[in-house]
Amino acid sequence: MKRNRIKELLKSDATGSEVRVMGWVRTKRQSKNVAFIALNDGSTINNVQIVVDFAKIQEDLLQKIHTGASLSVTGELIESQGSGQKVEVLAKEIIILGEADPDEYPLQPKRHSLEFLREIAHLRFRTNTFSAINRIRHQMIFAIHRFFTEKGFVNIHTPIITASDAEGAGEMFRVTTLDPKNPPLTETGEVDWKADFFGRKTNLTVSGQLEGELAAMGLGEIYTFGPTFRAENSNTSRHLAEFWMIEPEMAFYDIHDNMDLAEEMLKYVIRYILENADDDLSFLSQRLIFEEKGLPQDKRSPFELKEKLRFVLENDFARITYTEAFDILRNSKMNKKKRFQFPVQEWGFDMQSEHERYLVEKHFKKPVIVTDYPKDIKSFYMKLNEDGKTVRAMDILFPQIGEIVGGSQREENLELLIRRMDEMGVPKEEMWWYLDTRKFGSVPHSGFGLGFERLMLFVTGMKNIRDVIAFPRTPKNAEF
Repeated sequence: MKRNRIKELLKSDATGSEVRVMGWVRTKRQSKNVAFIALNDGSTINNVQIVVDFAKIQEDLLQKIHTGASLSVTGELIESQGSGQKVEVLAKEIIILGEADPDEYPLQPKRHSLEFLREIAHLRFRTNTFSAINRIRHQMIFAIHRFFTEKGFVNIHTPIITASDAEGAGEMFRVTTLDPKNPPLTETGEVDWKADFFGRKTNLTVSGQLEGELAAMGLGEIYTFGPTFRAENSNTSRHLAEFWMIEPEMAFYDIHDNMDLAEEMLKYVIRYILENADDDLSFLSQRLIFEEKGLPQDKRSPFELKEKLRFVLENDFARITYTEAFDILRNSKMNKKKRFQFPVQEWGFDMQSEHERYLVEKHFKKPVIVTDYPKDIKSFYMKLNEDGKTVRAMDILFPQIGEIVGGSQREENLELLIRRMDEMGVPKEEMWWYLDTRKFGSVPHSGFGLGFERLMLFVTGMKNIRDVIAFPRTPKNAEF
């Protein structure tokens, strides 16, 4: 008999029919003649109740069933006598697929801390919190691919192993097959990278942008969605060593087209989640309210979770220049009363999360796009403005998160690009292929990067980025 997924079963009106469900036991309670088992198969946040009549199922079998065990249950779909769901299953046959020792199984029917669940990441998918997060993550991935497909973009798989450092930060993971104890050396005593697998130094990528630009120069509009890596020794709640990036690159787009696309994409994905993940969002919303119950008012989230998502949909993003943002921040009461951790003093400073959130949550009370940043705090590939001091960069700032998207119009002029590379010490010889795109049919083009886990934090209301990816990679942590 075919298995019935619990998500579809709970919506069914076919009472009186025979069904088969399989899943894991969340809870079990029993009285003298009957027992009730809450079974979940991961398809939904909701459990189906299994009613066990001892006249039909041997009681000694029930004694072997504990939280965490996996069952196959065949029975009749009946109208539920209790509240919370309209149907339940009256068991006719129960088969234990896998037992769970109650003395060893770590996920008992109680609230567990997120820190504890990170230590058992191989099992946390079975909790309500992480099953909800991962179902939403799937829906988000689907929505992003659907958005770009509907817009006519081409998905490109850019290299995971690369010889270039797109960000210029140097915090990259080395990829090598050389013997770490006895590497081949040159005559000057340095490691001979020519003897390595690729014949040169290679690393795990920090971005697919540069290769994405190459594809856009022939395909017009492309996007990448892949893993990126950064060897930044940071143990904060906002950093991962391995994370996923969405990076569209578009030929014939200027900075304004770029901003329009990014705002449209964010609203599309958020609208999709509100329309298709209501049960999981409702659960995470209630969870957030419970978690913040004991906090002072100024430490609580300013929005209920779904209200926060609707806040993004219902507001056109404010658009200001970096200079306008600097003036707002410098003249704010927060700055004058020295309440910023990083005081705003001179033009050219790099905005911190507290400044970004002030602009969004206090001043504009809506998402904000900041453009025209000082060239000295941005990357070499960003197009220089006529003033010679700023570049056509754009960052999108969200409540609670700060920067969620970073992008720019790219420099298409070969002479100006070479000048910027020289200023910033970017080796031209290694980037000959990138420069070629400015030699042969160069066009104005733009793109942006969206850290997927950062977006997941916003959508789920979680506070630590390690909780929105299945197996977080952080300093001193690669257990699973």
